Amino acid sequence: MVIEVDRNSGFCFGVRNAVEIAGKALQDGEKIYSLGPIVHNDMEVKRLQALGLVAIDHHQFRELRDCKVLIRAHGEPPETYRTALENNITIIEATCPIVKKLQSRIRDKWPKLKDINGQIVIFGKPGHAEVIGLMGQTGNEAILISGPDDIAKIDPDRPVELFSQTTMELEDYRKVRELIYNKIKERGKIDPETGFIAHSTVCGQVSNREPHLRKFAADHDIIIFVSGKESSNGKMLFNVCKSVNPETYFVSSPEEIDKSWFTGKNTAGICGATSTPKWLLDKIKDDILKI
Repeated sequence: MVIEVDRNSGFCFGVRNAVEIAGKALQDGEKIYSLGPIVHNDMEVKRLQALGLVAIDHHQFRELRDCKVLIRAHGEPPETYRTALENNITIIEATCPIVKKLQSRIRDKWPKLKDINGQIVIFGKPGHAEVIGLMGQTGNEAILISGPDDIAKIDPDRPVELFSQTTMELEDYRKVRELIYNKIKERGKIDPETGFIAHSTVCGQVSNREPHLRKFAADHDIIIFVSGKESSNGKMLFNVCKSVNPETYFVSSPEEIDKSWFTGKNTAGICGATSTPKWLLDKIKDDILKI
């Protein structure tokens, strides 16, 4: 059997950056806390736990004093940094630079829009860590929408600036953008060409993987998609592969592989999410070779 590991799969820049920062910080053997799991992949989390990284939630964070806490790639709202200052917590900054820039753009735009009775709209998933950080830049006054049904939250008579969580599907963002534009245009109170600004903030490293994986999935008899079960990016990219190749299977660890999947197959492709480590993809390949 021919087995190919997708060269474009594995950590995106932001996740790889956060994991590298964590690895360097743990070199001295000091206990370091991570505000939330550093990555949505249990295998990688366990590897870093063995080095001394302890994942905590926000309630535990507020109880800490005089320690070091890593901010993961998703980023955090301003209140997290205020708490750290009050509690003498040293922040290890590992927010994805792309997310950090997006936070800054929203933070800068917000007071200007308030002055003209405008609205900031964020297209994202409710409760997602990145979205919490983005909403926090406006004091949680931005309008969060997750799909067409939420468009009703937007006042078409007031200026709108639209941003997106970086890991949303590009096509979904385009549909939402068009719906908002048409709603403002139909209302006719403001000119959508000047009163509606849509910013391109879906990460290219995420959006570019979809067309590549469509071709990759079509090129093999069977696809093993490797991702943590909590990864929203993983669920999305798995569905992309599955839509092209019905013989696509989702696994989070080598133990979940079923050797019967490979009966009668000549080629197998292994790919994964932006939160899937390369070493795990290679481990999956090695295990398949033993079947």
